[in-house]
Amino acid sequence: MDPLFEFCLRMGDNTLVLGHRVSQWCGHAPVVEEDIALANTALDLIGQTQLWLGLAGEVEGKGRDADALAFRRDAWDFRSVLLVEQPNGDFGNTLLRQYLFDEWQALMLAALKRSTDTRVAAIAAKAAKEVAYHVERSRGTVVGLGDGTAESHAKMQAALDRLYPFVGELFATDATDEAVAEAGIAPLPSDLRAAYDAALAATMAEATLTIPDSRWTHAGGRDGSRHSEHLGHLLTEMQWLQRAYPDATW
Repeated sequence: MDPLFEFCLRMGDNTLVLGHRVSQWCGHAPVVEEDIALANTALDLIGQTQLWLGLAGEVEGKGRDADALAFRRDAWDFRSVLLVEQPNGDFGNTLLRQYLFDEWQALMLAALKRSTDTRVAAIAAKAAKEVAYHVERSRGTVVGLGDGTAESHAKMQAALDRLYPFVGELFATDATDEAVAEAGIAPLPSDLRAAYDAALAATMAEATLTIPDSRWTHAGGRDGSRHSEHLGHLLTEMQWLQRAYPDATW
């Protein structure tokens, strides 16, 4: 498989799955301002998906566009990390999951803006503007809730304990990563870890939250062989219209 195609799938599947997860809050957020903010975040992520999966289809050259890649693949063909597949839980859990991903995505996009592939660099430059807002907002909310009431602090610590073990997969490096790095297309994920850990430590200190002393123990889904059961449920919800009425128009 073409390493660039695989890389674009990984980027696009992450934003697609997380965007759909966040969209599930529409009409259910604690206050109207958060409802609007979450909806806008979801729209940004889906917009980025259109770009990444559109490029993936172009690279593949088999006539599949972004919609076909999003709605016509089965769970084992998705390359999203397990972090973004996790259920929303409560509002704090959702925002902590968002922050853990945002901090990584901001670092990745900053590096991708220097990509030797001008198409990748252009997508990164556009997405980075949106993600700068995402990370500012999610970080601020995590700090506010972590250093808030006793109840909000306890819930945020529980969310961090639950989600942090999934962070390691963001930095796992395999043959695909090595191939695109050698071509100057993207950085090695492992090279982003030190900057991520420093940013995370600063945020959690301000939020008065304790980073768990744990290693990544969850089997990853990037090779398509392993995914959480959550992805299958999510795809059933996300893809049912296209599956029931292929190529429908209205």
